[in-house]
Amino acid sequence: MNIELQKKSINRFLGNDKSFSWFLFLLATIIFTLILYPNLAINRYSYRIGDVAKRDIKAPFDFLIEDLDATSVNRKQAVESVLTIYDHDTTMSAEVDKRLKKAFSEMRKEIKVYQQQTIQEQNIQLQDAVTNEIPGGKKSLSDHLAEMKAGFENIIGIPVSNGAFKILEKEEFSEYIEKAIREIVTKILSNGVVANKEVLLWEGEKGIILRSLETKTETTVTTLKRLYSLDQAKTMVRVIGQPLLEESSSALKELIVDFSQRLLQPNITLNRNETEERKKKAAEEIKPFFYEIKVGEMLLREGERVNKFQLRKLEAMQKQIKNEQVITSRIGTTMIVMCLILVSYFLHIKKHPIMERDPNKTLVFFASVLVLFFLITRISVSLADSLAPSTPFMIPASSMYYGIPLASGPMIVCLFMGMEIAIPFAVLMAVGTAIVFNNRFDFFLFFLLSSTTAAYWMKHCRERIVFIKAGVKLGLLNVVFVTAVDIYMADFSIVQLLWDWTFAFFGGVIAGIITAGIAPIVEVLFGYTTDIKLLELVNLERPILRRLMIEASGTYHHSIIVGSMVEAAASAIGANPLLARVCGYYHDIGKINKPVYFIENQVNGKNRHDKLAPSMSSLILTSHVKDGVEIAKKHKLGKAIIDTIRQHHGTSLISFFYDKAKQLKGEDAVNIDDYRYPGPKPQTREAGLVMLADVIEAASRTLENPTPSRIQGLVQNLINKIFSDGQLDNCELTLKDLNNIAKSFIKILDGIYHHRIEYPEVIVPASGKERNGNSDKQPPGTSADYAGEDPQESTSHLKRLGQS
Repeated sequence: MNIELQKKSINRFLGNDKSFSWFLFLLATIIFTLILYPNLAINRYSYRIGDVAKRDIKAPFDFLIEDLDATSVNRKQAVESVLTIYDHDTTMSAEVDKRLKKAFSEMRKEIKVYQQQTIQEQNIQLQDAVTNEIPGGKKSLSDHLAEMKAGFENIIGIPVSNGAFKILEKEEFSEYIEKAIREIVTKILSNGVVANKEVLLWEGEKGIILRSLETKTETTVTTLKRLYSLDQAKTMVRVIGQPLLEESSSALKELIVDFSQRLLQPNITLNRNETEERKKKAAEEIKPFFYEIKVGEMLLREGERVNKFQLRKLEAMQKQIKNEQVITSRIGTTMIVMCLILVSYFLHIKKHPIMERDPNKTLVFFASVLVLFFLITRISVSLADSLAPSTPFMIPASSMYYGIPLASGPMIVCLFMGMEIAIPFAVLMAVGTAIVFNNRFDFFLFFLLSSTTAAYWMKHCRERIVFIKAGVKLGLLNVVFVTAVDIYMADFSIVQLLWDWTFAFFGGVIAGIITAGIAPIVEVLFGYTTDIKLLELVNLERPILRRLMIEASGTYHHSIIVGSMVEAAASAIGANPLLARVCGYYHDIGKINKPVYFIENQVNGKNRHDKLAPSMSSLILTSHVKDGVEIAKKHKLGKAIIDTIRQHHGTSLISFFYDKAKQLKGEDAVNIDDYRYPGPKPQTREAGLVMLADVIEAASRTLENPTPSRIQGLVQNLINKIFSDGQLDNCELTLKDLNNIAKSFIKILDGIYHHRIEYPEVIVPASGKERNGNSDKQPPGTSADYAGEDPQESTSHLKRLGQS
């Protein structure tokens, strides 16, 4: 129950609430403004390098322009002045020195301890021993030291061969060897060993910054050649060691040189990250270089070719305008957009009949299509501007603009709302599009002609193929339009004209295809019904009509005749004949649920109402409207047909059962509203036609001798009765329309009863047939009442209806 109430409140809000209309107006204005901004508010110059200036352009105010070249040169100089950073590991020399001292001292200590233990054991046992042999099976010194070789290598940091270890063992790891290695390594590392000297020498005379990793102090070094590469450092080992090792044996000398060379490692390395950070920071610290443009200074002369420098000045001026006028330009943009929408609404849309039935839904549809196609335009312009420079055939962006399928918007509006709204919509789209193209009159002219023509070709669309035909015809006509526009602008070449033709033609074809694709979506979303949908519904093989034919054959036959009558009448008064015909076919589908309670479906003269109370009979009759609406919704017949089913009886009185109830209960005990159809009254001309045809066709069956004159009198009386009852107040049928409707109905009924022989004129009985079985079309409903109206009373109304 709550869900139903919520749905009703939403539908009421969408259908009638004026606050929603204003909300939608403001929302559409904001979106429209965002799409157009900043083109509407700012005078932009879309020149490129090499274009010819169309007019003189002077500076409207003083402004600054950045000299990008000068700024770039300054930043480049600042980057080049930054010295490359190299990290100097000053602790490496001390670390190597420390390892050498520790390794050699531990080995000497072990030798001394071993020797002392040997002497003590010799003194205790008082026996001779062979050199380097220990009584009692003790290990020799060589074996003992061999076990310590791995530890020695681990401390010193390099592997030691067995031969070298034997020499060290022989020399008992003397301090001389240790000091010589330490002195050589220390001198070389103190000078500095660089990992890649070739890269270092690229710095040339500029020098480098040597940063100590230990103290973080920095030193500028310009004499880069003095630093050793790793190969140079190993060579320097022999040079430095030559005076130190003069008295040493060749084996010992080679050992010291080998140890020193292998202990050397680069202690100066390039720090790329720090160098790049300093270069980046130096570039950022350089401020842009500006020079001043004075007010009135000529930026571009008419006829000149635009160069890079002039283009830069134009861009700087436009950027400054944008920055200084953001607030005022947006206000102006919004006001212009509001004026465009309001003028279109009040002059063309507000008074349209469809606005009286579904104002807010119509505005939602109108705004949705408007916003959708402006978005398409904006996206298409951006794509064209980005793709044009990269196309292999040098296609101008202005040619691509003609391929925008803008005409699809007015085509869709015309399809669902008619030409009356499609034309102002096309004008609004053309104006907005011209603003998108920087107020280009040629584009306004092209899209206005294209859109209005496209809308016209959708005026009577009854087949899907019409979309494609309209697109092809529009494409061909677009070629004519674009040719006229190019000649008018006098700014084109043969190649450009060919591209303009190509894109203009395909723009029309694509517009037709887009319209064909969007139309079914709009039908579903907004519940609109197109002529194409109506042609599908008019097919008598549709399941609901076949069911009506089988289960309620009398109603089916009545509906077919009503459909023919309203179609002819609609053609006579300029309404939609196809919609009227479909509404006539489906207006009584609610009788399927209880067909035997309606006279046209009864057989053998049995009337189910004879045993029912008048109130129950009235309820059954009125229920066929509600049942018809539910069946129509189930079969998705569309809002126009559902509304006609709901309105085709209006609020007319079921007078037969009302009079019968008064006879049984008394006039004061009967509420007349209980014997009226729920309504509402017909809101469209098509619904009004169905009401008239429904009553007249049913009443025509009561004529005992349906001559042309009697048929004419019947039609006049019933139309007078319905008109006098106020049932046609809301459907915009004029007196002229009623006269044409009467003539159409008379012609159709004469054709049906043409075989009748014309008898002398007699008054139609007030009650039609004597039985009360026609519970919908005869005395219980409306037809017999209207047929039996007092002739004297009817002559005071529209007595000449249907006469030539």
